[in-house]
Amino acid sequence: MDEPEGWYAVALGADIEPSTSAGTRLFGHELVVWRDAGGAVHVWEDRCPHRGMRLSFGFVRGDHIACLYHGWRYDTAGQCRFIPAHPDLEVSPMIRTRTYPCRERAGLIWVRWGAPAEEAEPAPVAASPLRSLYLEAPAARLAAALGEAGPDGLVRFDLAGSPVLVAVQPLAGEASAAHIVVPDTPEAPEADLGRLAAACVTLRRSIEGAAP
Repeated sequence: MDEPEGWYAVALGADIEPSTSAGTRLFGHELVVWRDAGGAVHVWEDRCPHRGMRLSFGFVRGDHIACLYHGWRYDTAGQCRFIPAHPDLEVSPMIRTRTYPCRERAGLIWVRWGAPAEEAEPAPVAASPLRSLYLEAPAARLAAALGEAGPDGLVRFDLAGSPVLVAVQPLAGEASAAHIVVPDTPEAPEADLGRLAAACVTLRRSIEGAAP
């Protein structure tokens, strides 16, 4: 599967509250998106190094996330810091999970995929969350329907007469996601979020029903 390097939105920031986590995928790879109690976001491989349990099934306490299976606890650098079965053990620095650079911009949580580069980070656009659409359609079809993304990774799209910003997430194979936010601009009238949410459903059905 082609996995172009770059920044990819993986969630609406508003959907990941402090001390919560959620699982997602990018190019078929399982990721956990979590926010510590202080509000900082993290994107990691969704796997506990011990037995492979998804960390997104676990729980967040302070600035640690713990595996549901045996309670192994990891700090924000991905380092295991505590093993309940051996509370006095000085945990080996080799026990750690894979972490990815991430940022919160334009109301979205972004992950840097691929080797670090000089590439510009997502722009700090002011925007309010609308919703995330999960489609049974490949990311290429979704991107073709929306139009070309700008340098900031966002597509400027007219949805039911209102401007929105969309970030495409290639989930896996025939599955993709569109994370949609409404730009905050003084000159723009306040968006009717209920109307736009209904338009999102129509958009999803249109793209899913389009010929490959």
